[in-house]
Amino acid sequence: MKVILTQDVRGQGKKGELIEASDGYCRNFLLPRKLAVEANAENLNVMKTQQAARDHKAALEKAAAEADAKKLSATAVTLKAKGGSSGKLFGAVTAGDVADAINRAAGTDIAKQKVVLSEPIKIAGTHTVKVKLYPEISADVKIEVIAE
Repeated sequence: MKVILTQDVRGQGKKGELIEASDGYCRNFLLPRKLAVEANAENLNVMKTQQAARDHKAALEKAAAEADAKKLSATAVTLKAKGGSSGKLFGAVTAGDVADAINRAAGTDIAKQKVVLSEPIKIAGTHTVKVKLYPEISADVKIEVIAE
């Protein structure tokens, strides 16, 4: 029997997939627990429509991420931190500080989890920080840290 999964089922597939399962398994387990619906013409059309909507949403998100990447690459960000005269900072500049500075400078809404720092910035000067906007899209942002 062909069914469309409405939830992830271990060993069978993920939500929205069309699978072939035995009649007894479908009748006694999947359908009563509402883990799947029968793959008739109406349900197949609904599945295709939902897939098209998901693809469209993903394309819009990717286009927005590419636009943000171009905008962020052209943005120069300046951060002030307490530090000594030798250029060494008393504390450190973290990903959260960098995200806040980028959001103020570029007018975006970047989460601190998207800022990739191998280690916190502890020296004044110019640094390049990678911001992951989408799985395959990232932007390099120049950060200038000034010790006060």
